Amino acid sequence: MSGRVVVSGPASWNRMVQVEHLPEPVPHMQFALGDHETVGGTSAGKALGLAAFGRPVTLFTLIGSDADGDRLRGILERVDGLELDVVDGGRTERHLNLMTPLGERVSIYLSTPDDRATKADGRLAAAMEDAAAIVLDLSERSRRLIPDARASGRPIWTDLHDYDGEAEFHRPFLEAADVVFLNADRLGGDPMPFLRRVIDEGARLAVCTLGAAGAVSLTSEHGRVTEHRVDAVAVEVLDANGAGDAFMSGVLHAMLDGAGVDAALEVGAQHAASVLVTRHLHPTLDALVL
Repeated sequence: MSGRVVVSGPASWNRMVQVEHLPEPVPHMQFALGDHETVGGTSAGKALGLAAFGRPVTLFTLIGSDADGDRLRGILERVDGLELDVVDGGRTERHLNLMTPLGERVSIYLSTPDDRATKADGRLAAAMEDAAAIVLDLSERSRRLIPDARASGRPIWTDLHDYDGEAEFHRPFLEAADVVFLNADRLGGDPMPFLRRVIDEGARLAVCTLGAAGAVSLTSEHGRVTEHRVDAVAVEVLDANGAGDAFMSGVLHAMLDGAGVDAALEVGAQHAASVLVTRHLHPTLDALVL
């Protein structure tokens, strides 16, 4: 078995619009602070992060046969160490993201690919068999392939993002994963009860990112549950987009290299900080997105 990580999930083409505050739900005019186009998608972010560490990674994603898809694919294909396995989804996933200086975001989905089962699913299932770890990000394809991921016996990592603890779409990911990441945005306060629930249901590591307050996690080993915390690294934030993906990819890479949870969380925090100072999903893109 190699140290390759298999990542399944979205890559997108995004227009990022910086605003002083998120719009109120009433008719009005608001001036943007700036805007640009760039690579998006949570799975693209994780794959970029892993490749930056020198970790072999294959990104299984859907990209359409359109101009934005050609541009997205062309950029990702130029990333050293990132292997791309693309299914033609007809339309490329595109977002309009409104971002505030505090990292608040509203994502408007302009288009989504056709994510139906195809013979290409077999390539993903086969790649899982030899993976050091499998990252299943939220998507129909990843959800469809959960039984294959479990059958592979390889560790499954998932990112539930702003999960509220109840949404049914997320449930199969939560039940299948050995390692669960999410943020605290919709947990209604203290994330610890939910992290404990994740551990009680069988995960060995549950991590909740807390923005500027860092992250907290619970681990389960030999029947003992342990709490771990890490502080955020202080930087002047240019754009918070992609920081969570960078954090998770740093933790994953470090743990595959044999690091303990505390050391891995430190690696994740440092890697997240490197993303906060670029306007792109990852600093790797600074030289590739023109």
